[in-house]
Amino acid sequence: MLRHSEQTHQQLVDRLPTATGRELKEWMRDLEDGPAFSRFDEKVTWLQDEHGLSHGFATAIVHEANLARAQRKLG
Repeated sequence: MLRHSEQTHQQLVDRLPTATGRELKEWMRDLEDGPAFSRFDEKVTWLQDEHGLSHGFATAIVHEANLARAQRKLG
């Protein structure tokens, strides 16, 4: 569940590599390889606790991962 505007979300995604030193795809792979959480907020909390990410960056990563998963199911 995205809790900030689409504009803010896109800014977070754009700044992710500079702020964290890792690309979005790397974060999404870590999330996929991590614990099998089913809830959005559990995934966000895991990224925050395990990797020290801010709530905004963690939320952006989980949102993008969910969008990618939905695209794979449609394709």
